[in-house]
Amino acid sequence: MPALPTDAAIDAVPDWVCEVLSPSTRAYQLLVKRRLYARVGVPYLWEIDREAQTLSVLRLEGGRWVDLGAYRDEEEARLPPFEAAAINVRAWWSDDGGG
Repeated sequence: MPALPTDAAIDAVPDWVCEVLSPSTRAYQLLVKRRLYARVGVPYLWEIDREAQTLSVLRLEGGRWVDLGAYRDEEEARLPPFEAAAINVRAWWSDDGGG
């Protein structure tokens, strides 16, 4: 989207959504929001679980989420839909973000 609309709500479906699971809304995020994203056709969903220190990557196929894997200690993960860029997942769990 080259510019944010000023006169209407955004109705474009994102190519990717990243959710940070929180203890107070975990069930809502996993049960309600995950279904909503599938219904509107979001192709990729990442779910970050700070307590478990994991990143789950999912892809929508035929209206269902396919689990592409869980990541925790990878320093150069190439994760869909951003395979062109290496992501240091391990650094996410450190207090300073630097690994």
